[in-house]
Amino acid sequence: MRTLWKGAVSFGLVNIPVKMYVATENKDIKFNYLHQECMSPVQYRKYCPRCDREINSEEIVRGYEYQKGNYVVINEEDLERIPLENTKTIDILDFVNLQQVDPIYFDKSYYLEAAAGGEKAYSLLIEAMNKTGKVAIARVIIRTKQSLAALRVKDKVLLMETIFYPDEIRSPAGLSPGLEAAKLHENEIKMAVNLVENLSVDFEPGKYHDEYRQALWELIDAKIVGKEVVNAPEVGDKGKVVDLMEALQASVKLAEESRKKNEGEEVVL
Repeated sequence: MRTLWKGAVSFGLVNIPVKMYVATENKDIKFNYLHQECMSPVQYRKYCPRCDREINSEEIVRGYEYQKGNYVVINEEDLERIPLENTKTIDILDFVNLQQVDPIYFDKSYYLEAAAGGEKAYSLLIEAMNKTGKVAIARVIIRTKQSLAALRVKDKVLLMETIFYPDEIRSPAGLSPGLEAAKLHENEIKMAVNLVENLSVDFEPGKYHDEYRQALWELIDAKIVGKEVVNAPEVGDKGKVVDLMEALQASVKLAEESRKKNEGEEVVL
């Protein structure tokens, strides 16, 4: 795995040097969009409609739309002036029971590996968390984003999961909760409870598979074997030459019109 970040876990007066690795990966099958008529890959351009031209990354700035059509521009210098302390430190704020952290808060997962010189302190933190059954709530800055995070032990290593701030969690207010429990029949509740108990097992993540993704791979493989494939046409210089010729012809025409206009003006004088 490629190291994403190097820093330290800090709590009390203890600093534990660590390396961070992304703990998960998205295995969704990704598609390219093709033009149905000629099967060429569709391009996505950075285009300014007012200037009527493509622009490059150096011409783009960040803008926050505070009102419809009105923006505040934020540049790199503005971002650098925001005080961010301990940018290479995972600062533990509290230790809490994992059961108290609702799963809705969890976002992304990262492994933390002990770096050279931090092995003993790293192991002590893991042992202390195992003995107490606690997880750590910490603050960390990854790239330019400050996040809350939960540190817990998984398979004898520290796992850090970034978590959402409370104001990032949408309220369910306004959603229908269904019927009130008082309106449910006792026998129906007993049957539902019995069904849940009969289907209850120990969690074994290895038994679950993405059946849709597997079926999609089989479909793709079958099309390849059956030669149901298309080749993207080569985009040569012909189109560019035509465009250049058109531009040259237009330029010549404008030059001739301008010359005739100037000659006409001289005759009048």
